Amino acid sequence: MPRIAVTGHVHVTEDVARWVTRALTERLRPPVDRPLARPPHGVTCLAQGADQIFAAVVLALHGTVDVVLPARDYAGRMARTDNADAFSDLLGRAASVRTMPFDRSSREAYLAASESMLGECDLLLAVWDGRPSRNVGDTADVVAKARARRLPVEVVWPPSPPAGGPVRPAAAPGPG
Repeated sequence: MPRIAVTGHVHVTEDVARWVTRALTERLRPPVDRPLARPPHGVTCLAQGADQIFAAVVLALHGTVDVVLPARDYAGRMARTDNADAFSDLLGRAASVRTMPFDRSSREAYLAASESMLGECDLLLAVWDGRPSRNVGDTADVVAKARARRLPVEVVWPPSPPAGGPVRPAAAPGPG
């Protein structure tokens, strides 16, 4: 199976998260007619939301995950979020963890991590509602960078998301 990276919204509703989990599981599960097919290999920045849903699905399918952290302070920042336990668990189960050469998390660091991730994959899954980016390094920005590299991009988003769609705060702890 190819190396698959993810980008996507940091905050999604529970309904969207359930839909995305099912869709990613269907997309990443090795075909039934190929029982010896290799499990998926994911590359992620492990931000809250789409990145962590993706990592959990890959690991549930007995795949492996490489993590690219945007900055040296990123794990500490994530440890102060409401999903610190999930982040720590997924980070601890990663096949490899690499940290970008930034001391502090910033839009520049998020974009650099995403660009590094794009250089390591064969396909980008975008958990994305199609809206333009609000900040550098947001999902639409990463999708545009992937398309400019002629990297295949598959958008994963409910055809009719429940009311509320993604919750997009002004400041999020990771790429969004």
